[in-house]
Amino acid sequence: QVQLVESGGGSVEAGGSRTLSCSASGYTLSSGACLAWFRQAPGKEHQGVAVIGSDGSTRYDDSVKGRFTVSRDNANNTLYLQMNSLKQEDTAMYYCAATSYCSGAYLPGFYGMRYRGKGTQVTISS
Repeated sequence: QVQLVESGGGSVEAGGSRTLSCSASGYTLSSGACLAWFRQAPGKEHQGVAVIGSDGSTRYDDSVKGRFTVSRDNANNTLYLQMNSLKQEDTAMYYCAATSYCSGAYLPGFYGMRYRGKGTQVTISS
């Protein structure tokens, strides 16, 4: 059974940093897999934040470009999202997701990902 479990959420002051982790079991987050982070703010749709495409390329939503970095640790089978210069508008539930293939040329849709975690809440305070 595949499980993706996010951690690292919490309350952070604006301007601060936070690193989210996504630990995978039953699924190998190795080269070739499509790995992504999404977020959902209250009353809004799921939004793609960052992706590692099957070719290893990365792509970010314009709203986080230059502030967020997605990476993976193959040895620990973990996906990360390093978030810097956090803003109040970054407040959301953050989800990691994986599927067998995607291009790094665009952010995939949330419901198109085969495996999705249950999320971790990030709240940015002023």
